[in-house]
Amino acid sequence: MDFWGEFLGYLAGICTAVFFLPQSVQTIKTKDVSGLSFGSYVIYCIGMILWIAYGAYLHSIQMIFFNAVSLIFAAIILFMIVRQR
Repeated sequence: MDFWGEFLGYLAGICTAVFFLPQSVQTIKTKDVSGLSFGSYVIYCIGMILWIAYGAYLHSIQMIFFNAVSLIFAAIILFMIVRQR
């Protein structure tokens, strides 16, 4: 793959991975999950698991890594939602 393709992949991965960081930090600090959707986080986590599997199929380290980071942040929030129910 050429430089620009790899660059776009890493840039997209960074954006996706850090997307949940502010929400995760806010949720951990406040422990308030009342406005968060359980179903949305379940679907998102399943999607991230599937992206990781697809990345493994393609042997794409960046796809595996960045989706795993996203999954960790989303799973933390999902765990907190489940714990508060």
